[in-house]
Amino acid sequence: MKLDSAVLEALALDPQSTSIKSHGSSGFNATAKISTTLKDGTQKHLFMKTAPGKNAQVMFRGEHTSLNAIHNVVPSLCPASLYTGVSTDGTAFLVTDFLDMSSSGSSGGDGSEEHSGMSLAAKVAKLHTTPAPVPEGHAKPVFGFPETTCCGDTPQPNGYKQSWADFYAQNRLSAILQKCEKNNGKDAEFRSLVEKTVHVVVPRLIGDDHLNDGKGVTPVVIHGDLWSGNKGKGRIGGKGAVEDVVFDPSAVYGHNEYELGIMNMFGGFGKAFFDEYHKLCPKTPPVEEYQDRVSLYELQVLPPLPISTFGVIPASS
Repeated sequence: MKLDSAVLEALALDPQSTSIKSHGSSGFNATAKISTTLKDGTQKHLFMKTAPGKNAQVMFRGEHTSLNAIHNVVPSLCPASLYTGVSTDGTAFLVTDFLDMSSSGSSGGDGSEEHSGMSLAAKVAKLHTTPAPVPEGHAKPVFGFPETTCCGDTPQPNGYKQSWADFYAQNRLSAILQKCEKNNGKDAEFRSLVEKTVHVVVPRLIGDDHLNDGKGVTPVVIHGDLWSGNKGKGRIGGKGAVEDVVFDPSAVYGHNEYELGIMNMFGGFGKAFFDEYHKLCPKTPPVEEYQDRVSLYELQVLPPLPISTFGVIPASS
């Protein structure tokens, strides 16, 4: 493999002391490991994804901003993203710190490596209890995200809204409906179910005057695609002790329980995780409606699927 000159220039790498080789696999992208020798003689490793097309540029911009939003709050939870751009042949690329998962079963050293001392549950709870940054042009945190992100390869609109209920209803459920109708044709029953969810279930469960006893919720950074396939153990930057880590985010500033929809739907997080998580990040009032909200949030993950695969829309009213 040869490293494109646009990547070398973007990262200020010396081509004479930099190499690249294929590394890992991905359903949407080609992946590679970049190794370079710095001026002080130390070796540094980076991770790169590449993919053709305009959609890949959108996906990588979203992932770049998502990784850094998470890393800025909990540095030991995910790699930082260094750059995303377009190579000389028009291929989109994303370069991040290298996440070494090859020695994930042990510290791989003499036991003296620095460790954050935080479990995965504690890291996610910290992410979910830290207010999201205030976007440019706003006076306080709002719901949304500065970039379009992708569910699989499907773009998700993230335009800012003051109301969490409005964001979830319009930027997720209504957007899902539009995408499904575009891909699969219109279905009157499906449209009726989605519209009922938007106009009845959403206000009933997460309406601004209802959720958290009418006090509203503070936007926090959400990974957005947190399931068993997007977590593991590894060394960020190939240094330090083995940590619980996450990757491949599709972030948004939202209600922390929104994250739990995917986690609950696809599994990989047991009772011990949630017990520890909820001690640090308690369930939002009304607590008795917690599971109904998680079921509602499971609907966020369905845009790429045909209408026939949709499950039952929650019927709370």
